[in-house]
Amino acid sequence: MKTQLIFPALAALAFVTACAAEQTADTVSTTPAQAATTEVVAFDDTALAGLETADFALDKNHAFLSAAVDHGMGLSDYTIVFKDYDATLSFNAEDVSASSISVTINPAELFVVYTGDYKAGHGDSPYETWDEDIAMNPQWLNAGEFPEITFVSTSVERTGDSSGVVTGDLTFLGVSKPVSLDITFRGNADNRWGPGKILGFDASTTFNRSDFGNSTYIPVIGDEIELEFSAEFMQIVE
Repeated sequence: MKTQLIFPALAALAFVTACAAEQTADTVSTTPAQAATTEVVAFDDTALAGLETADFALDKNHAFLSAAVDHGMGLSDYTIVFKDYDATLSFNAEDVSASSISVTINPAELFVVYTGDYKAGHGDSPYETWDEDIAMNPQWLNAGEFPEITFVSTSVERTGDSSGVVTGDLTFLGVSKPVSLDITFRGNADNRWGPGKILGFDASTTFNRSDFGNSTYIPVIGDEIELEFSAEFMQIVE
């Protein structure tokens, strides 16, 4: 299964703010949806100036995490959408490289497209749906034995005006290995529903599932997992 994680998430991801380290761009934009109440600031020094050292929680209603794997010897990409995950971002306004993120994913809660009658085609299966098969089958995510996928960042690096790399430890199927996520910072805005700020960013990564002990049907089903993550984080205000 093509999975930054990230996790994490999912993602993992602080990487958002890694992109915000001391730059000179000066573009400011306003989105139509928020124009009446708040200004959305594009990534630049102004955006940084509006942020403070704080913790941010994942807005689960505005977060999207999917994993894809090559299927059928290159004929298509098979995609899984995760439904239950959480993340906490600690942003350091004085030194964004000291920021961090941790992500936890529940592999038992996912969605895959399967329009047929699963039980009719899998009479001997102990599972009731294809979603459950992918989640619980030891050949795949094995969520019964490994109920969490986690990503914990270890470093943050800015690579461009609105991009960065967050490296961390991904734990999948009980195996922990370093994974790096490419980050695109989408900007920040005043929280529309309360005090504090909202941050937005995208994250993506690739890794080999065989590195984590899963080699089911390789090469008919690909080894490389591709993870895509897009989310908003809301500042935690005491």
